[in-house]
Amino acid sequence: MDYSLAALKLLCVQLKSAVQTPSQNSFTLGGILFQRAWLQGILISAPCSSDGGGNGQFLLDDGTGVIELILSGDFRSRRWEAGMYVMVVGGTLTVQVHKMVDLSPFPDRESMWYLEVMEAFKLFYQPLFEE
Repeated sequence: MDYSLAALKLLCVQLKSAVQTPSQNSFTLGGILFQRAWLQGILISAPCSSDGGGNGQFLLDDGTGVIELILSGDFRSRRWEAGMYVMVVGGTLTVQVHKMVDLSPFPDRESMWYLEVMEAFKLFYQPLFEE
């Protein structure tokens, strides 16, 4: 993992349009090279959900799409429930989670997230798309 490459703040729809580079360890989106993505959304499926909706997969929905999360180690042993609003940082198109935080106690986080992604795009990503 090359930590000199920033974790891009993305929506699921943007992450799904990223293209894998020949190195197999990174992706490009509009010419921007990255290995990790920062997403936020609602867990719509978790293996240990009390609502019985868990099917062995962790699925995150941010309103623009659904992405599968791959949890390992410490993250898998924590209690994640369908309906939680979470922040996830990880790599690849099915996100191998490096960091996951429950943001459910902060209801304004969801609306703020869309503004953060738009701001990051306008300030950092859009100029690279236009080159």
